[in-house]
Order: sequence, then C-alpha cells, then structure tokens
Amino acid sequence: MKYIALAAAISVMATGCTTFDAYTGEEKTSNTAIGAGIGASVGAVAAYLANKDEKSGTRNKRILAAAAGGGAIGGGIGYYMDSQEAELRKKLRGSGVSVERVGNNVNLIMPGNITFGSGRAAIASDFYEVLDSVAIVLKEYDKTLVVVAGHTDSDGAAAYNQALSEERASSVSGYLKSQGVNQVRLEPVGFGETQPLVANTSAANKAQNRRVEITLVPAES
Repeated sequence: MKYIALAAAISVMATGCTTFDAYTGEEKTSNTAIGAGIGASVGAVAAYLANKDEKSGTRNKRILAAAAGGGAIGGGIGYYMDSQEAELRKKLRGSGVSVERVGNNVNLIMPGNITFGSGRAAIASDFYEVLDSVAIVLKEYDKTLVVVAGHTDSDGAAAYNQALSEERASSVSGYLKSQGVNQVRLEPVGFGETQPLVANTSAANKAQNRRVEITLVPAES
C-alpha cells in the first residue's frame, strides 16, 4: 500500500526535514526533528491514511480525475511539490505559518494563537486572509491530497481535546472548500493531544502544541 510505504519513508526522512521561518524568512534544517516533535505529526498523518478503510489508490484516482488537467503529475512529483512549496512560502511569509518539507510532502503549521481563540473551533477573523492565500495555491496545484489535522495541548480531558481538534480541522477544511478547493481532496482529522511538538510543560510549549497542520500529499496514479 502506497500510504504504508509513505509512513515508513517519512520516519526515515523526518530527521532531515527543512522548515521555513515565516517571521525571519530563513530556511532551517532540523537534524533532531523526531526528538523535537517536528515531522512526527506528518508520520501520524501517513499512518492515519494507511489505516483508512479504502482500497489503495482509490483516493488518488478520484483526486487526479477531479484535477483540472487530469492524469498523473507531469514533470515529476518532486518538481511539482517544489513549485507548490515555493508558492506557499512566498504567500505565507510573515503570516505566522511555518512551511515544513518532508520528502515529497509539504506541511503547513498554523499555531493556535493565530487560528482560533482558546477552547474555540471558530476560525479567527484575521486568519481568513491567510487561508485565502493557501486556497489560491491549493487550487493551482490541484493534484495533492490535503490533510487538515487538528492538535491540542494536554489541558482538559482527552475526550474533550479530541473533539475540539476534530472541530478545528473541520472548520479549516470547510473554509478551504468554501474558497473553491475540491472537497474530494480534503481530509480533516483530529489527533487531540496525542501528537505534541514539544512537552506540555509550560504555557509557551502548550501554545506550540495548540495548532492546525495542513499536510499536502502528492496523488500518484
């Protein structure tokens, strides 16, 4: 199954992922990505996809069939994702959203302090502009699966955090759909408090863990 292979590949490559600091404009390479939690949630997404009750390749075929050009990605998957990543970095500079590349996947990390109010699943009004920019790129590069993953810190009951993470993922996914991103590409999922970036040992750390991540996975024929 392609997604199982993807999960294995991510576990190897995450230690050499690159990230883009949306505030400074500097690209950073993390050699301790797994230890810091960066990249680990991408692996969780791959594992989630691998365990979906759907025949291998069915989702990919639907996405490619719905794409404007149809058919497989031309010019190579790596080049396609490079181009998409470059556009996202340009549009999201200074937005507070970080762009992370792991293999052929692109991950957008959206901290909770700029996306949602505390304990809320309604998107903050000043974040719509950022999501609009994301939607523009997603519509241009329409041959990717868009996994919208919600995450929380460890405050509160695990069941409450799970539900909140799912509601936040659905809110972002629903907004992207309203901006013209094809629903067949969107996969909202909540991970609750199970995938922290850092230990929940301080207010600052908890703020990092309250987030939404959008992982772009290339659809292959």
